[in-house]
Amino acid sequence: MNNKTLSRFVSLFFLLLLAGFTQAAEPKKQDKRAEHIRSHYAKYEYQIPMRDGVKLFTSVYIPYDKSTKYPMMMQRTPYRVAPYGVDKYKTKLGPSESFEKEGFIFVFQDVRGKFMSEGEYVNMRPQDANDKGGNATDDATDTYDTIDWLVKNIPNNNGKVGMWGTSYPGYYTSVAAINSHKALKAISPQAPIADWFFDDFHRNGAFSTPMAFIFFDTFDKQRNGQFAHWPKGMDSTTPDGYDFFRNLGPLSNVNKNYFKGERPFWNELTEHPNYDEYWQKRDLLQHLDNVKPATLVVGGWYDTEDLYGPLATYQTMSKGNKKDNVHIIMGPWYHGQWNRGNGDKMGEANLGFDTSEWFQKRILLPFFKKNLKDEKADALAKATIFETGANRWREFDTWPPRQGKDVTLYMGNNEKLITQKDQKGGYSDYISDPKKPVPHSAHTSRGWDKPYMAEDQRFTARRTDVLVFNGDVAEQDMTIAGAIDLNLWVSTSQSAADFVVKLVDVFPGVDETNNKVDKATGNRHELVRWGIIRGRFRNDMSKPEPFEPNKPTLVKFELLDVLHTIKRGHKLQIQVQSSMFPFMDMNPQKYVDNIFKAKAEDYVKAEHKLYHSEKYPSSIEFKVIDR
Repeated sequence: MNNKTLSRFVSLFFLLLLAGFTQAAEPKKQDKRAEHIRSHYAKYEYQIPMRDGVKLFTSVYIPYDKSTKYPMMMQRTPYRVAPYGVDKYKTKLGPSESFEKEGFIFVFQDVRGKFMSEGEYVNMRPQDANDKGGNATDDATDTYDTIDWLVKNIPNNNGKVGMWGTSYPGYYTSVAAINSHKALKAISPQAPIADWFFDDFHRNGAFSTPMAFIFFDTFDKQRNGQFAHWPKGMDSTTPDGYDFFRNLGPLSNVNKNYFKGERPFWNELTEHPNYDEYWQKRDLLQHLDNVKPATLVVGGWYDTEDLYGPLATYQTMSKGNKKDNVHIIMGPWYHGQWNRGNGDKMGEANLGFDTSEWFQKRILLPFFKKNLKDEKADALAKATIFETGANRWREFDTWPPRQGKDVTLYMGNNEKLITQKDQKGGYSDYISDPKKPVPHSAHTSRGWDKPYMAEDQRFTARRTDVLVFNGDVAEQDMTIAGAIDLNLWVSTSQSAADFVVKLVDVFPGVDETNNKVDKATGNRHELVRWGIIRGRFRNDMSKPEPFEPNKPTLVKFELLDVLHTIKRGHKLQIQVQSSMFPFMDMNPQKYVDNIFKAKAEDYVKAEHKLYHSEKYPSSIEFKVIDR
C-alpha cells in the first residue's frame, strides 16, 4: 500500500474521530441556534498572559443583556477554538442549546502550544509545576492563571466559573481541580483521559493501533508557528480497516513506511512500551486527591475510546475528598453521545428513549445552575447509573454499590459456566494465528466503529479460535453491578499471548410473551463488556515477562464496570480469544522486548489452552444486586 492510499484511508478515519470534538452540526438544525447566539452574544478575543509570559488565545462570548451578572462556562481544548475573528461565531456554545438560552459567559481557550496560543505543547503534560516552584507552568497553573485573569477583566461576570469538556478537553477539566482557583465552583470532566497507559491507546498493556495511528497522523504533525486550520489528514482508498491494518504489518513499519519519524509523540510512545516513569508522570489520577469544586464526572457504557477514564477519575476523586462534592453519571452512550446524539440506540441495541436529552435537562444544566447561579435543584445522587438490559436509570449512594451478593462462576467442560470447580478437569484450546486474527466487528471495520460495543457476537462465537462458555437459562432477572474479576489459568505453546474476555447477554430464540420466534433479537449474543490483557504484564505493568511454554499460568485482570441485567430467559455467556483486530494490535506471540519494534518473522501461530479443573480453576467473579 503506497503513501497516497494510506493518506486517503487515514483521512476518512480522522474525520470520524474529529466529529466528536468539533462544533459542527446539521445546517438546518443549527440555523436557529446559530441565529440565537448571534443575536444574544457579543464575541471578544484575548491573548491572556500566563505567569511565565506566554500568552494563550481565548475567545469569549458575553450576553448582550446586562440586567444581571453571569457566571462563566469555560472549555480549554487542543482541538482549536475556531472560528477565529470577532465577527465569526460558533454555532454552539454550551453543552446544549438550553445553556445558551439560560445565559452564561462562554469562554474557549487554545491550550499552550496549540493553534493560536503561544508556548510549547506537551501531550498529557506532567503536572509538576508546584514541585518546581517559581514561574514553572503546567496545565493546572495555566488554568488557574486564566481564571484569575477572567474574573478580574471580563465585564459583568459574577465571579464564578464552571468548566466542562469531553475526552481531551475532559482531561483539561479534571486538571483544573488541581490547586484550583477559588472562583472555580463546578466542573464536569466528561470521558476524561486519566492515564494514557490504561485508556484510549492502551488497554492493560495492549495497544489500540487505529486510535493512536490515525489520531496522531494529524494531531501530532510537526509544524512551524501558529495556524487557524486543522491540518489535512491522509487520504484513503478503502473503508476496510481490517484489511488495511493487516497489510500494514508490524508496528515497526509505521515510521519506516509512513510517518518517517515526523510524529514526535508517536516516537516517544513507541520507545516506552511498558508502564515506566514516562507514563507514570503522566498519570493524572495521582493529583486528584483534594478536589474542591462541585464535580460531575460523565461517562458512557459504550465508549470504546475512554471508559476507563471516567470510572477511574470518579473513584480517585471520591476517595480523596471528605465532603460529598463528587458525582458520577454513566449512561448508555458512545464517546460524547450525551452531548450530540439522541442516546436511544447503540447499533442494534434499543434503549427505549432519548437518554441524552434526559441527562442534559435533568442532570447537567441543573448542576451548573445550582453551583454557578445559586439556583435550587433537586439533590443529585452520588451516582446516577443507567442499567442496560433493563434500560432504566438508577441512583446509588456510592459506585459501585456497597451491598450485593458475590458470585463466582467457573469455566467447565462442554462449554459450560458452572457454580463449582469442574471435578472432571480438563482444558479448552485453540490456535491463534496472527495472519488471521479475530475481528472486533462483523462489519467492514474502519478501526473503532462505535456500534461494535453492543454488537451481536455470534460472528465470533462460531470461530474455532474463540472459546465459548454458557451459563444456564436464567430463571429470574440477575443484575450485575461493578467490575468483573477474571482468574484465567492458561498456557501457550509459544512465549507471549494476549487474552480477550467478553461478557455476553444471550437472548432467547423465542419471545416468551407470545411463544413466537423473534426475528429481530432471537438468539442475539449482545456484547455487554470486553477487556484485554497483554500477557507479558500479568504480574506487573512495569516489568514484562515471557510465558514459559506449555506451563499453566494464572492471569488475573478485570472487565471494567457494568450495570446490566441478564433478564429471565436469557443466558450469561463468556467468550475467550487472543485477538481483537484491528482495534487492538496483534501480539507476535513470540516474546520480544518491544512489540513496536517487532519484525514480521516474530509473528507466529500459537496453541493457547484455558484450564478448567480443580487444580487450575478458571473463573469469573462479580456482584449481583437487588432490582
